[in-house]
Amino acid sequence: MMPLSMAKMGETVTIKKIGGKDEVRQHMAELGFVVEEKVTVVNEMNGNLILQVKDSRIALGKALAAKIMF
Repeated sequence: MMPLSMAKMGETVTIKKIGGKDEVRQHMAELGFVVEEKVTVVNEMNGNLILQVKDSRIALGKALAAKIMF
């Protein structure tokens, strides 16, 4: 498994695991980041990502992106 922060622009990946404290995992689930969900990297700047999840685009910082594994 690799962290989402390592995904390349334009790549679509499937989430395998979400790390972090319970509060962090709950917040990520509320945003649509759940196991087996497909996520597309729309843009990447200095490790920060803009992601397409379901019908939404969400910006994630390096730290949160590193907790999501694909």
